[in-house]
Amino acid sequence: MWSYKQYRRLGHLGAQQAPTHSTEKAEERQKLENLKSSTETDSEAKGATEEGKNEANKDDDDFVIRAAEEDDPMDPRNWPLVGRAKNIAILSLLIFVQAWAGADASMANSDASKEFGVQPIQESAYTAAYLFGIGTGALLFGPVSETVGRNPTYLVSTFCFLFFVLGTALSPNLASQVVCRFFVGLFASATLAINGASVRDQFRPVKRTFVFPVIAWANVTAPVIAPICGGWIVARTDISWRWTNWVTLIISAFAFLVALLFLPETFLPILLDWKAKQLRKATGDDRYTSEHAKGEFFSARLKRIGLLPAKFLATEPVIAVLGAYLVLLYSLLFSFLSGFEYIFKHTYNLSAGQTGACFAAIAAGTTVFLVLAPGLYSWARHHTEHVQGAAVQPEFRLWPAIYTAPLLPISLFWLGWTNQPTISIWSGLGACFCFGLVLIATYVSSYEYIIDSYGDHAAIALASITMVRYLVAGCVVMAARPMYERLGVSWTMTLLGCIAAVLAPAPLLFKIFGKKLRAKSPYAKGPEDD
Repeated sequence: MWSYKQYRRLGHLGAQQAPTHSTEKAEERQKLENLKSSTETDSEAKGATEEGKNEANKDDDDFVIRAAEEDDPMDPRNWPLVGRAKNIAILSLLIFVQAWAGADASMANSDASKEFGVQPIQESAYTAAYLFGIGTGALLFGPVSETVGRNPTYLVSTFCFLFFVLGTALSPNLASQVVCRFFVGLFASATLAINGASVRDQFRPVKRTFVFPVIAWANVTAPVIAPICGGWIVARTDISWRWTNWVTLIISAFAFLVALLFLPETFLPILLDWKAKQLRKATGDDRYTSEHAKGEFFSARLKRIGLLPAKFLATEPVIAVLGAYLVLLYSLLFSFLSGFEYIFKHTYNLSAGQTGACFAAIAAGTTVFLVLAPGLYSWARHHTEHVQGAAVQPEFRLWPAIYTAPLLPISLFWLGWTNQPTISIWSGLGACFCFGLVLIATYVSSYEYIIDSYGDHAAIALASITMVRYLVAGCVVMAARPMYERLGVSWTMTLLGCIAAVLAPAPLLFKIFGKKLRAKSPYAKGPEDD
């Protein structure tokens, strides 16, 4: 609805500009007529005339609509700050509800297993199928959004998402539930994979320091707030565990309606394409076009990026290592959905509602980082010497990850080896708080570093990481229960803590050697572009 309002507004603008453009085209036509009426007799003059005709015909073929200048009001980066803040709030709501869906019924594993007559390990496919769906769709929706725009991609995918959430709530058996969950994840991948591009559409580098933590908070906090709600639903005897799905459907439908009514299109090439269409309509001249309309079709875009994810992961150390770090963090996050049953429920004899409430410790860690976002923004402003529109050196983005990286192995060893009934539950919750802090700090640093380093290739780089992150996390979710049962909490956390200790120096190493790595990369921006 809001994007339609944008389109109509561009129509009024086109009608106002039509006389000016018509005058310019009349002058071009007059020049062409003058060239056609020339009657040079010698061969050199004829050649010049033919060349002039060809040049005039070439110029007459089309009028490409482009952004006028850096402060063009059509550019979403120049829209009023209040409007852009509204857009980020709506986008965060969409992200939150679709990330929430990944963990909505995690506390209902036992009840669902009994109803469907399967083992709890088999019911873990509920979460794994969602993660596999996101991993499958991660590479698909970037080209879709660049072809039809961000707004239609968000709205259509969310509408389909709602239908499969409804299907999940009504599923009579595990098989139908898993199929619906896969498509829930597939359509959620549109919002979860391209939201970083929407932030880049609307904000320059320094302001992204403030905005991106908000988007990241919605991404990583929703899966740990959902079990809190789900735990108390499961603990109640007067309602079914399926209400975990109905709650997801209700909040997602609300988010969809808000986005439908108030979320605008933010992809500048699409906005310029709309302007060209309105000028064609206002003037009756079909030569108005845009670079987007003259560019690649969806199939060509998809074909062009088809092999790049594998190439990025194989040849770009930044993508491979930071991707591995995020894979570990997301594997931990989603394995905790079943792991908290062993870490807290069995150890401290908690109810389902109390076990779900333990996820609040992770949410508290992510929220504390969000509260620090204004400080990060001020730091970035100081780093760029308060120059408006200045670029931020990519390695500067790594500081939050550098400071928090040592906390990841510490928190895992701490959680594993204090997991005893004789030790206060607050000890384990403190470790979870530290994990939440590391989770969001690494997410923000990695994404912003990749966006600033890879420029126009950032979307493909992030999609590559997103694909691998969710596919591996889906596999880990299926292995989590057997791992906790066979190794126990202490040795499971020790194993994961050792992996975290190996990856912990990565942000610092990229801070030191990042410029050299970017200089050697054919895809990253070199140090001279900082």
